[in-house]
Amino acid sequence: MDELPSFDLSGQVALVTGAGRGLGRSIALALANAGADLALGLRDVGRDDGVVEAVERLGRRAIRLPMDVTNLPQSYAAIEAAISHYERIDILVNNAGGSIIDAAIDAQEADFDTVIGLNVKSTFFLSQRVAKHMIERGGGGRIINMSSQAGAVALPGEAIYCLAKAAVSHLTRCLAVEWGPHGINVNAVAPTFIETPGTAPALSDAAFRADTVERVAALHRVGRPVEVAGAVVYLASPAASLVTGHTLMIDGGWTVR
Repeated sequence: MDELPSFDLSGQVALVTGAGRGLGRSIALALANAGADLALGLRDVGRDDGVVEAVERLGRRAIRLPMDVTNLPQSYAAIEAAISHYERIDILVNNAGGSIIDAAIDAQEADFDTVIGLNVKSTFFLSQRVAKHMIERGGGGRIINMSSQAGAVALPGEAIYCLAKAAVSHLTRCLAVEWGPHGINVNAVAPTFIETPGTAPALSDAAFRADTVERVAALHRVGRPVEVAGAVVYLASPAASLVTGHTLMIDGGWTVR
């Protein structure tokens, strides 16, 4: 019989950071729909936008974990709690991130540290902690990082964010090379502007939205969370078993312009 690609995640456990809303919520639900049980990293465990109940309606299990990714001791405790509860983590999605909009000439050291800590430092150290678990249990696993089209193009007023996301993409390559011998695939996704609560203020400005739509060169529209979530499911699935060290652009053609 001919072999066919599989996108089935049954029996897998996925930890998603920033899972309470926007992209994180959509990614968590997509992974659950593919069969995975979820450990949901939440900055505020009292506000999860109903994501636990939504996962359970899909027939999968979910737990809430207090997880501010800039607080490494808390994040490590969340990882250990997920392992204790499920006895494994097979998939890590480093979704949490963010930016501070400021011209490079005006940026403060505190802003730099905040953006780098939120996007780069957290990705490195959470990946390290989960990879140690994966290796100790015999190897194998998937780590998927959240980069951005900002890591490939220059966005005025977002120099720190651009360099942070470029760093995430290159870190992804480095970790893929180091951890590949242990059967761990490390990849990243790099979205364009997506309709989420986080982008709503900027996209509500008619001139900004029109410029964004024009720059999305091929498709000329703002993206939807599910379009990022589908790429994450692919990279987490057996179908992507030979894909590692790659940053998948989900940008409607912005960066090919």
